[in-house]
Amino acid sequence: MTLGSVSAEHAVPAASGGPRGEEPGFDAAIEAFVRHLDLERGASSHTARAYAGDLTGLAAFARTHGAAEPRDVDLPLLRAWLADLAATGRARTTLARRSAAARAFFAWTTSTGRTPSDPASRLGSPKVDRHLPQVLSVDAARTLVEHAGSLAADGGPAAMRDWVTVELLYATGLRVGELVSVDVDDLELTTRTVRVLGKGRKERVVPFGVPAARAVERWLAAGRPAFVSPGSGPALLLGDRGGRWDQRRARDAVHRLAVGAGVPDLAPHALRHTAATHLLEGGSDLRSVQEVLGHASLATTQRYTHVSAERLRSSYRQAFPRA
Repeated sequence: MTLGSVSAEHAVPAASGGPRGEEPGFDAAIEAFVRHLDLERGASSHTARAYAGDLTGLAAFARTHGAAEPRDVDLPLLRAWLADLAATGRARTTLARRSAAARAFFAWTTSTGRTPSDPASRLGSPKVDRHLPQVLSVDAARTLVEHAGSLAADGGPAAMRDWVTVELLYATGLRVGELVSVDVDDLELTTRTVRVLGKGRKERVVPFGVPAARAVERWLAAGRPAFVSPGSGPALLLGDRGGRWDQRRARDAVHRLAVGAGVPDLAPHALRHTAATHLLEGGSDLRSVQEVLGHASLATTQRYTHVSAERLRSSYRQAFPRA
């Protein structure tokens, strides 16, 4: 298995030798670290794959500068690595992630005895511009879900699947990956809640409203059965061949509906931002929104207060005579 294909479903086997059974060298250390991310820290397969790629690039750079093993790396080499990446025009977000990958990796190699000290403990990270997330207005969000509902009323099972997708994304603020991972048994229609396994494999229960519940009921009664096959399993959303619906298809559906509804064609993740912003504008407190979204830090949720404040300022400037 290559490092670029690491997934949460396939743990990386440890090699023999070394302080924890690994041979000396970068490759074995990176594979062991990715295994640690998966099994002990519950990182997503996307995070593990990204860190593996970042660290593989670091290893290649280090070898060209005479550092064959993690223990040979020092802070000047790490800074040279980031400077080299910056010189090739890499975005600040990319540099920040690679810096984070290096810090996490060397903190782990130090704690496990693979390096005598942590060369990345003082490695800086470029400041990333914090853009406010784009959100739909209440009217635009209503137009989107009503458009999806009208297509579902006149269309077939695929249109129902699109409808229930946008209804649940907006009603719950789920990530697209979280939504396609939901099973039928994760839904409780009597209480209108859904059980979700989020980042870090942390479970949370999220409420949803009556319109989304209607879409779910319609999908379960007349949409999902049309896609069920012997190997379908418990997935709530099924693809055309009967397997669990792919999140790329779900994103395509949201884009298609947005264009058809005549609303801004934002990324589907914007429905999550929209849900959070509308909750806060409607009077929800930050802690409640944090629970709904599954944020580990309240600071992550607080950015939506800035969105609401900016929308208020914009409205004030447009409406108030002496703005």
